[in-house]
Amino acid sequence: MDKRAMIDDLRIKRDEAKRTVDFIIDRVKRGNRPFSAAEKETFDKRASEVEELNERIGELEEHVRADDAAAPMALRYAPSPSGASANSTNSQRTSTMTGSARITSEPAVYRRDSKETSYFLDAYAVSKNNDPSARERMERNSRQVADQRKQEGRALSTTNGAGGELVPPLWMESEWVKLARPKRVSADLVQNDSLPAGTDVINLPKVSSGTAVAPQTTQNTAIQNTDMVTTAIAAPVVTIAGQQVVSLQLAEQSPLNIDRVILGDLAADLAVKTNAQVLSGSGAAGNVTGLLTLAGTGAVSWTGTDGATFQAAVLKAIGQVFTSVFDAPDSLILSPRRAVWLMAQKDSQGRNLLVPAENGPTNAMGVLGPKLSTEGPIGRFCGLDVYIDSSMPTNLGAGTDEDRAIVIRSAEVYLWESHPRFEVLPQTYAQNLSLLARAYNYLAFQAGRYPGAIQVLSGSGFKATNTL
Repeated sequence: MDKRAMIDDLRIKRDEAKRTVDFIIDRVKRGNRPFSAAEKETFDKRASEVEELNERIGELEEHVRADDAAAPMALRYAPSPSGASANSTNSQRTSTMTGSARITSEPAVYRRDSKETSYFLDAYAVSKNNDPSARERMERNSRQVADQRKQEGRALSTTNGAGGELVPPLWMESEWVKLARPKRVSADLVQNDSLPAGTDVINLPKVSSGTAVAPQTTQNTAIQNTDMVTTAIAAPVVTIAGQQVVSLQLAEQSPLNIDRVILGDLAADLAVKTNAQVLSGSGAAGNVTGLLTLAGTGAVSWTGTDGATFQAAVLKAIGQVFTSVFDAPDSLILSPRRAVWLMAQKDSQGRNLLVPAENGPTNAMGVLGPKLSTEGPIGRFCGLDVYIDSSMPTNLGAGTDEDRAIVIRSAEVYLWESHPRFEVLPQTYAQNLSLLARAYNYLAFQAGRYPGAIQVLSGSGFKATNTL
């Protein structure tokens, strides 16, 4: 591996670490709260990695600059080719070098407001007959996306999966969560990391029974000796995928930018289905095991109909997290209907349980943020950040009309994701003048490190009749 390739590899690793740092900072800012102990530990570790990688990248870049500076001298005194004088050869080299130009910026290859170039049609042209001009545009787009991501500190690779030439335009990725679909609330709340390549399962070692100490009864007698017992928990890698058959006429003749309409919608549903896996994955038939289906989580029953009894249930769940993992939960996840219901609840004195933070409340059990949000906390309740997740089921319970609430220590739950792939293929549809647009992603999810860090509130209080 040459120095430039080493630099590229180190930059990818640095960007992955920086992505984690930025995610933690963003979550703390949105919650308007200090770092938790787990977040501080992860932040310090990743920030240190970023600093070390920056130093190493700087060293290699200095070596590359030195090599480049020495190159003209090496060319000048290199042996001349047979049949040409040294002066003429050097003259030609000088002319070549001084006549070159370095492009520092160029317009985006694919733009949302342009039909002149189409990622959709170029992908088709490459897969159909390896069209060189289409491939050049896609590769140039890949470089632009990579450069932009480096500037933004986003840790996504343009070479992961089916090939760098298949990386979609940056605007397609930056807007895919803005369609009218539920957001990735729970998926973004837990610890996010890049899915390692070359594996179909992530195994995490776990200490199931620890060592022990005890007072020594008398001097020169045996001390406590308890052997540690270990096990492992597995997070299988699953595939989330979707496709759409499109007529070639629609792709070529539509006045709309079909790239944005179809591939953007597929990408949006990837986000929705990933979040649904985190919440409700069954653990079978290609699904991960979600928060609501994981065995061993804490359970709290709520059968009341008012805010005071719900508050008591949440406090009980908080206490059970402390008892189980000896650390504090940080988040309360609610369905939209339960969050709105909670906003309307009052205490025994007729005062709202959730009070706007701008009012400077005292002795309030909860406060609302300056505005409602579907991607960050809407406020705090019982010391927890409150999140609204529209993917929370509302068809649970005996009457199939109940939602749920989750009290969670998010630092104990992990989601690994690969980079989403988007492809356009003509195979098997050529006789119909059709194209197949395909989107897919790989992910692994593990909530079983400490099941007691997850407390699920259920019961008749969550029925549809107990809503606004």
